Amino acid sequence: MSPRTNDNAPQRESVSPSAAPEPDHSGTTAPGTEPGGDRSGATPDPAGTATAPDADGTGTAATAPTAPTAPTAAHDVSPADVSSTDAFSTDASSTDASPMETSPPGAPPAGVRVAALRRVADAGRRWRVGQLACCAALLAVALTAGSIAVGAVRDSRPVAAAAPAAVSPALLGSGDLNAGIAALQTHLRAQPRDFGSWATLGLAYVEQARTQGDPSRYPQAEQAFSRSLALAPDNDPALAGRAALAAARHDFKNALIYADRALKQNPYSERALCSRIDALVELGRYDDAQKAADLADARHPGVPVFTRYAYVHELRGDVATARRVLRQALDTATSPGDVAYVSTQLGQLAWNQGDDRSALDYYARALGADENYLPALEGRARAQAASGDRADAITGMENVVSRYPLPGPLVELGELYEARGADGDRAKAGDQYALVDAWIALARANGVDADLDTALAAAEHGDAKAALRAARAEWARRHTVHTADALAWALHVNGRDAEALTYAREATATGYRNASFLYHRGMIELATGHPADARTHLTAALKLNPGFSPLGARAARDALKSLEAAR
Repeated sequence: MSPRTNDNAPQRESVSPSAAPEPDHSGTTAPGTEPGGDRSGATPDPAGTATAPDADGTGTAATAPTAPTAPTAAHDVSPADVSSTDAFSTDASSTDASPMETSPPGAPPAGVRVAALRRVADAGRRWRVGQLACCAALLAVALTAGSIAVGAVRDSRPVAAAAPAAVSPALLGSGDLNAGIAALQTHLRAQPRDFGSWATLGLAYVEQARTQGDPSRYPQAEQAFSRSLALAPDNDPALAGRAALAAARHDFKNALIYADRALKQNPYSERALCSRIDALVELGRYDDAQKAADLADARHPGVPVFTRYAYVHELRGDVATARRVLRQALDTATSPGDVAYVSTQLGQLAWNQGDDRSALDYYARALGADENYLPALEGRARAQAASGDRADAITGMENVVSRYPLPGPLVELGELYEARGADGDRAKAGDQYALVDAWIALARANGVDADLDTALAAAEHGDAKAALRAARAEWARRHTVHTADALAWALHVNGRDAEALTYAREATATGYRNASFLYHRGMIELATGHPADARTHLTAALKLNPGFSPLGARAARDALKSLEAAR
């Protein structure tokens, strides 16, 4: 999975994480740190800036990234094209796709769409008619660029041509994203040379795709950024937007390149600073990510930076700092979107440590801010399952996947059905796993690298050989704790445990406290004839988070029983 990010938080004056109070261990909560991702906006160059520091803040230490293989700033669309009213045509006879169109340019043709869904039908699993109709309709909506609300643009005042964005990216954090996009489109029909609003429209499409599982928006985002850069080459909002788009497509090398290009134009761009952290984390460059987080905190402290700062520390096993900084971020948050996002991050952090009660409290706070916030709904269902409330967990996860059939909740719901074991549950579980294949086909058709999703889902519930191919491909691109764990488990399910053990150890080497990683390592150690080590790590997994997985936790307990019986 990508880092827990969401780049649409309002900018505000904030206290640096390093200056925040230490957590109170007395049993009470320190003032300003009471319990409760991220939404940054591009920041203009401060007046009087004479010299732009390098992206790493040192001016010399960072090595300039390789020239990007992605398109250059002014490719595809000329300013003359942008100013033409034909650019906004939605006529089906038009030969030039536009980012203003309802059906996104670059979306797969009808034959590909049908083939993607046919993969589900041919999966060899029985389908419940009602659920299939619902989920297939949702996937069709995604393929035709349908969209659902989570954040919005609330200001669409007209501006002069080529002026900064009429609608601030910072205002994408709450409300109806559909309405925000419509407002931007209306504005751009009147002001087609407003490069800032083209960049903001691109960011809105990225946000829509990322949060709602609608990858067909990515080609539209790419065209919007191209138009912005055609009008104003190297403008930092569009470059930072391209960094976010590349990261959303799991193209983290180009995400880093675009973030660095944006920071050369505007060293204080919050979005670019945050995208740089994201890219370094997802490339497994954790030391560099820590430096980037420190730099971002120094240049532009705020909710977007705080959430990333916390995640970098969590990956190193420093849960106390991660919790303190997230509480600070929640205390700083003002918009409903920020409150929902940061509360959800605190809920996930609590759940990862097996604190289901606190997790449920944080998810309740998130849903109090935004009752439809899907990550909070999904997290609440996971915490309910872990705390033994399987019925509500299944109901909640059914609600999530009925609206947005994404791989994570689909797999979780399938495993909840399997764990319940009622009549028809095995078939219901198969339905969920088959839909994962459809989503992956959809994502790939829209430029998303879905190998990690494929490896994780197929290793447990699909084609083991396909899982290993995908895991190896992802490992070839980037070495992270998540890709190491995925490769270890894919090797394990293919019976290659001696090779798997190396990667399982690497996945747990940073100190990241993840019960699934510990479980995978323990099972691989058991298979390779290391019973003492297996006992240690399986026990640690269940101690850390007894409900980390509906099926994995049960398998860990069964393995420990077998180990005890063999003594």
